[in-house]
Amino acid sequence: MEKQSVPRFMTVAEVADLMRVSKMTVYRLIQKGDIPAIRVGKSFRVPQAAVRQLIDAGLADWSDDRTTGIGG
Repeated sequence: MEKQSVPRFMTVAEVADLMRVSKMTVYRLIQKGDIPAIRVGKSFRVPQAAVRQLIDAGLADWSDDRTTGIGG
């Protein structure tokens, strides 16, 4: 029997702390659909993998901007 990996979830506060933004910014990202989340009662949980993808995409954009001389 294969062991399936269980997705890890983060709270909005944990995501905000990791990304060094406010919780409101994380709520806005969720509302806009920029980051997926599930609702658990009155709070949200964000898949850890989605946070990693969002950060990696932002770093890739930053790296592209630096190579092409765009943005600063």
